[in-house]
Amino acid sequence: QPPLRGWTPGTADGEPRAARNALRDWARARGDARLAETCEALAGLAPETGWRTLAGPTGEANLYAALPREAVLCLAGAGSEGDADRLTQLAAVLAVGSRAVWPSSARPLWEHLPHAARERVSLAQDWRAEAVHFDAMLHHGAADELLELQRTLAQRPGPIIGVTSLAPGATNVPLERLLIERSLSINTAAAGGNASLMTIG
Repeated sequence: QPPLRGWTPGTADGEPRAARNALRDWARARGDARLAETCEALAGLAPETGWRTLAGPTGEANLYAALPREAVLCLAGAGSEGDADRLTQLAAVLAVGSRAVWPSSARPLWEHLPHAARERVSLAQDWRAEAVHFDAMLHHGAADELLELQRTLAQRPGPIIGVTSLAPGATNVPLERLLIERSLSINTAAAGGNASLMTIG
């Protein structure tokens, strides 16, 4: 399996799955049926991560993978409604096997999360700082807030950050915005049909 930045073989069935199950069970235990249902629904919509072989002509191996983004910044409003939206965002992030970045103001909610889910969330004192890494953003809030966030992101150095904005209370997070597609084509006809022979020096 080709090594790619931001993806570790087997993580889809390991730590992220345990984290999303822990979040779902925690929601059920505290009587939050909405969050539990959201966890189930998003987990069911998430594609399998990892490499798969595609059909192709003889002498060529074509591989495809949908990989989770490394880290997703999650921003939502204040109060109980904001907490509910942030948990929806976390359910989406865990569904695809990524990690979440929360502002430090969300620490009280973070401290109540089950351990497995809490381990997948990083707290940032100032998410605007260049040292804070994320490659996607989820936002629940008003349009004027979104405009200001986009201005801030536009000033960050490095790659463009995709922003997915939803209305407060929305749970239909488009998971494809949290994934990266990768394809790899290998010429297996080289070296007599055995590509590994090309590495012999």
